[in-house]
Amino acid sequence: MTQAIPSTAPERDTISAIPSTTPERNTKRAVWSGFRRRCPNCNSGPMFKGFLKVRDHCPVCQEDFSHHRADDGPAYLTILIVGHLTAPALLVAFTTFRPEPLVLLTVFLVATVGLSLFLLPRLKGALVAFQWARRMHGFSAVPRG
Repeated sequence: MTQAIPSTAPERDTISAIPSTTPERNTKRAVWSGFRRRCPNCNSGPMFKGFLKVRDHCPVCQEDFSHHRADDGPAYLTILIVGHLTAPALLVAFTTFRPEPLVLLTVFLVATVGLSLFLLPRLKGALVAFQWARRMHGFSAVPRG
C-alpha cells in the first residue's frame, strides 16, 4: 500500500504571469504580418534590419523583439516546404519530359535556391510573430524590470 506524500513546495500558477485583463493577440494576423516581414504589433514597421537579422525593437511602435527564439525553426520549415515542392516536381519533369541531366540539374538548382532564399526570411518572420502572439519567450504584456 502506497501513501501519497504531501508536497512541501507551494503550487505555482504558471498562467498568472499574464493578467486576465490583457487582451488576446490575434495569432493569424500576427503570423501573416510576420510572413510579410512586418511588425506583428503595428503591422507596418519592418521586423528585419538585414536578410535574417531581427531588429531589437520596431522603429514605428517600439515593440521589443529582443527575446525571440527562432533558432533553427525557419531553416527546418524551409527545407520541409522546398523539399515537398521540388521533389515531386523533379519526378514529374524527369518522367514526362526526359530532359538532359544538365538541364534538369540547372533548372532545379536555380528553383531550389531561389525558393529557399524567398521563404527563409518570411518563415523566420512568421515564427517570431507566432511567438509574439502567443506571448512566448518573454513576449508578455507585463513589462520587465
